[in-house]
Amino acid sequence: MTTLDAALDRLPLLAILRGITPPEALPVGKALVEAGFSILEAPLNSPEPYDTIRQLADAHGESCLIGAGTVLTPEQVQRTADAGGRIVVSPNFNAEVVRATKRLGMISCPGVFTPSEAFAALDAGADCLKIFPGDAIAPKFIKAIRAVLPASARIVVTGGVGAANLAEFMAAGADGAGIGSALYKPGRPASEVGIVAAQLVAAVHAAREAA
Repeated sequence: MTTLDAALDRLPLLAILRGITPPEALPVGKALVEAGFSILEAPLNSPEPYDTIRQLADAHGESCLIGAGTVLTPEQVQRTADAGGRIVVSPNFNAEVVRATKRLGMISCPGVFTPSEAFAALDAGADCLKIFPGDAIAPKFIKAIRAVLPASARIVVTGGVGAANLAEFMAAGADGAGIGSALYKPGRPASEVGIVAAQLVAAVHAAREAA
């Protein structure tokens, strides 16, 4: 199965499918995977999210990391695992959520915004740090925090990141970016999601060539 490092190395983008419904899961998931995405997140404030996670995990769980976003409690971690999810993403840092995730052998990606939160999350066992909200910072923030974090710490910037500024964040030291409404909005057809996904993938390739 795909590891976090392998998924980020393949394509450093996390698809945030906030608002997706179970009937959309397979066509949207197929469009994203065909474009090159290998990390897909169904936020738990979407309609019937565990059904969506199960469908995506059944279809793409061997080659991709499928999981839940907006995970706030250990109980939600367990339900994500029961649905076949392997990655748990939160907007905040909650040590109990991180520890519950790791006990189940899953990948933990809590939201942090300060150096203190970042180090506390790593101490609790987090595999990846979600810097959120990304549109409240500049790329130089990533460069500054990267200088003091362990070299092995993975950083994903989420919120306000898209094709226009992705290269700046990656050049500053981000390992990836979570892409939400710029990629998927409720009701957006899978064909359109695929077109936007391809544009984002092209932006990643351009950023890597420029590095």
